[in-house]
Amino acid sequence: MALRFIHASDLHIGRKFANIPQPPDGNIRGRLMEARHGAIGRLAQAARDQGAAHVLLAGDTFDTATPSPVVIRQALAAMGEAPELTWWLLPGNHDNLRDAEPLWEAIRRDAPANVIALSDAEPQEMGDAATLLPCPVAFRSGASDPSEPLVSMTSDEGKLRIGLAHGGVTDFAESGEAIAPDRDQSARLDYLALGDWHGRLAVSDRVQYSGSPEQDRFKHGRRGVCLCVALEGPGAVPQIEEIETGEFLWSEVELPLYPRQDAAAALATILPETGRRDVLLRVAATGWAGLPDHVVLQRAADRCAPDFAHFELVTQALGTQYETADLDEIDRGGALRLAANGLVEQAESEALSQADREVAADALARLYAYVREGAQ
Repeated sequence: MALRFIHASDLHIGRKFANIPQPPDGNIRGRLMEARHGAIGRLAQAARDQGAAHVLLAGDTFDTATPSPVVIRQALAAMGEAPELTWWLLPGNHDNLRDAEPLWEAIRRDAPANVIALSDAEPQEMGDAATLLPCPVAFRSGASDPSEPLVSMTSDEGKLRIGLAHGGVTDFAESGEAIAPDRDQSARLDYLALGDWHGRLAVSDRVQYSGSPEQDRFKHGRRGVCLCVALEGPGAVPQIEEIETGEFLWSEVELPLYPRQDAAAALATILPETGRRDVLLRVAATGWAGLPDHVVLQRAADRCAPDFAHFELVTQALGTQYETADLDEIDRGGALRLAANGLVEQAESEALSQADREVAADALARLYAYVREGAQ
């Protein structure tokens, strides 16, 4: 009978999401924080559904080395509410052994019997069929491969060897602390569960990143997942199933525009039709637009923004086409026209930095919008 377990990582429980603006009449940061805590229950349910008895958390269970007692105790209590599961917690770089020593002391002291803190690089028995080989992160950054201890770790003959480590592989990490992508071969592993990379990534059949079960950035373009891993026996190829666990979708989409296009209609075509309350959306406008188009686009964005958990319109890559007729709508010859002409000159000046040109272009668009609103 196959051994089944859940592989997850990077829960980052306690993250405050200070980079997400908090609207006056909303609580998106609180919702995001709660979703991270709620991932524990969703992982437990995934384990039950798949007939798995173990949940392997490959580092960064907590976002900082000093989470509050409330965050710690409530996370441990949630794991304790699934007593049929064994939770294996590995220190990562955010909750490493040195900086988070009081955290791991608290976990060892207060954790329920089914939660095991892996604070030593020593083999642990996962029942009769497998040995877990953990590589806890001692320091936030180091000068060596954190999975190196796996090579010399021993296990009983005939048992599955399952490694658990946290860090980047050499394929996309250039520092000396990168994990060798063929560590499964040098350490004779049946499976290596990795954490640190927040997106889902298969390094090889036996070396896998599960990604975070609840995403926290505009990068990966999908909801978070965990992995259900089934191993028939030593040497068998792991059977891996992705299980969606994320509540929120962080999505970044491009909106290409051209002058005199209906910018509001173009925006509407790329927006999701359902589930907007649980979507954090960043729209990156590109191409060219006239001053009226900028105003139409911004107004359309302002109208739809309250539908979403978070909505962000990015226009740094959207060029502005300046037409005399548009500038005439600001003013044909007075002080406002002089100001508009000066802003156009600055926005197109090669002598200024890109940032300064963008500021001038934004100021001109705001001036145009202000004058047009006053004329209506």
